[in-house]
Amino acid sequence: MQLSLIVLQIKHSFEISDLSKITILIIGATVGFLSGLLGKGGSAVTTPALQIFAGINPFAALASPLPATLPTTISASIAYNKEKLINKKVVLVCILLGIPATLIGSFYSHWLGGETLMILTGLFVLALGLSFFVGKPIPESDKITIIRLWKVITVALPVGFLAGLLANSGGVLFGPLFIRYLKMPTKQALASSLLVAAGLAIPGTIAHWYLGHIDWEVVLLLSVSSIPFSYLGAKLAIHLKSIILERIFGFMLIVFGAFDLWYNLVYL
Repeated sequence: MQLSLIVLQIKHSFEISDLSKITILIIGATVGFLSGLLGKGGSAVTTPALQIFAGINPFAALASPLPATLPTTISASIAYNKEKLINKKVVLVCILLGIPATLIGSFYSHWLGGETLMILTGLFVLALGLSFFVGKPIPESDKITIIRLWKVITVALPVGFLAGLLANSGGVLFGPLFIRYLKMPTKQALASSLLVAAGLAIPGTIAHWYLGHIDWEVVLLLSVSSIPFSYLGAKLAIHLKSIILERIFGFMLIVFGAFDLWYNLVYL
């Protein structure tokens, strides 16, 4: 009897009004376009947007963007792959090491102070954004950049662990670190970080599906609007000059970092 009551309460909390459905479609289109343009999964932005603007249950808002990340990033990756911009070695190493690191991070999320960690992450993203307005961009190249394995590992493990702690795909950190730390050309970095974000969304999706946190109607609405717009975002990124793309990327990182700080300080 108690179990049935809990199930009914969960179902009731996941009911979505028509206005909220339209809002979710708009969120999906906006985040999808930015994901394709900026090489990130988008879950770090989608989660607070679903809660604030669509009134989605906190568990569903946290978990539902993860499975929506997969088709969104794959759609954009198709456009990038046609231009041979994906560094398969970096992607493979980051996924293979990032997935277990994500699982470990998920395990420790119960013991570490989540709010403090999210505020520090927001500050770090803000600082990364500001760094794109200093110095010159790395020249684009038709050849895939060769990067030392140890450097890739030093990105994959900590970002994967952090992604597990914060229940996102880590795309907001992989992209800028690929550019700033691994010295990858901008378009190669964004294209590669998209696929890594897709790979790291898999363990989180499985965990939250098992826990019953995912609202598949939210996933469907996000995916329907984000898939075409992520492809359009990637096509635009391919045709932009690197200096312009880096400035846009830096500006949006500042916006994301400031938004995350505001959200965590005001709403949590």
